[in-house]
Amino acid sequence: MYAAASSPRRRAALALGGLLAVLLTAGCGGPGSGSDAVWQPGTGGGNTGAPVRSGEPTSTAPPAEQAISLSATGDIIMGNAPNRLPPNGGKGFFDSVEKALAADLVMGNLEEPLTVDTGTGKCGPNSTRCFQFRAPPEYAAHLRDAGFDLLNQANNHGYDFGPKGYENTQKALEKYDLAHTGAPDQITVVDVKGVKVAVAGFSSYVWSNSLTDIAAAKKVITKAAGMADIVVVQVHMGGEGSEKTRVRPGTEMFLGENRGDPVKFSKAMIDAGADLIVGHGPHVLRGMEFYKGRLIAYSLGNFAGGGNSLSNAGRLGWGGVLKVSLKPDGSWAGGSFASTYMNSIGKPTMDKDDRGLGLMKQLTKSDFPETGAVFDDSGKISAPQGG
Repeated sequence: MYAAASSPRRRAALALGGLLAVLLTAGCGGPGSGSDAVWQPGTGGGNTGAPVRSGEPTSTAPPAEQAISLSATGDIIMGNAPNRLPPNGGKGFFDSVEKALAADLVMGNLEEPLTVDTGTGKCGPNSTRCFQFRAPPEYAAHLRDAGFDLLNQANNHGYDFGPKGYENTQKALEKYDLAHTGAPDQITVVDVKGVKVAVAGFSSYVWSNSLTDIAAAKKVITKAAGMADIVVVQVHMGGEGSEKTRVRPGTEMFLGENRGDPVKFSKAMIDAGADLIVGHGPHVLRGMEFYKGRLIAYSLGNFAGGGNSLSNAGRLGWGGVLKVSLKPDGSWAGGSFASTYMNSIGKPTMDKDDRGLGLMKQLTKSDFPETGAVFDDSGKISAPQGG
């Protein structure tokens, strides 16, 4: 039997009859860090909009029974400039999946900078096994048109074109009213129908919140839990490759890099106050489990690889859209998984054969026989009995 995660903030909120006061403390540090603004979908992304300062009350949250919907995807690459971009300038790139993405808050893992060539690409002329990606800044419009609200930059390609490319990406997203998260100490607070949702991104790289320093990561989430009703973790974790579908306890390595301990990290974040863990990084789907009533999606796989930037061979080509409904106290109110695949040019496409769902069922049952999410044939997600 799993006890629902609780925090002093949530207990205090209940005692006050649901009154929410968002306290935004010291500004964020590190490269490209965010401001202390509370962002509302459709009203301006990132650092735009009026910040809510410490001690200023915000609107009262909706009744506890009113859930909000959140959707999320795995890795997104829309193309690789200058020569491997989708046709028609990327127009209509997300058309097939737009309806599946629709939610009150739509999130994705942006696995490339949106920038001009800064002259500081990480791959030198003699590099081997080195991959760098970028898409034109105006491709942020395609993300907006698909319905995305917030993009995560905490991943191994966020700095492919150095700090300037990272900053250019944030500016491009903000130009099209898209929020971003993932810089060190950055907690992005989004106002979703009166519910404050804090999102923080983690990876094993210095340009993001640390995946490997769990004590430091817990401090970020504890702070986030004091700023919002719901806390979401975006995390790029685990080894990469078609054979990396299984979730096992312990640290995962890839090309000599520490890619974190996905199980230990995820559960520690929930212990610290997180309500949803959205994982990506292995480039394949991984199973989902519940811990203390909160969902952990260990990897949502590849979502888009425009210009064939990502392999779509077999399981590498399968992904999906995770959609969950959460109550303002972070408790589970339902969810679903919709299968997608990358077509011959890497565009995300709905999969009528539900290959991703079939694999997700298999992996979840194998890796989490007691705590795994329960999927029906339509992709509906339920907590396990007693979870």
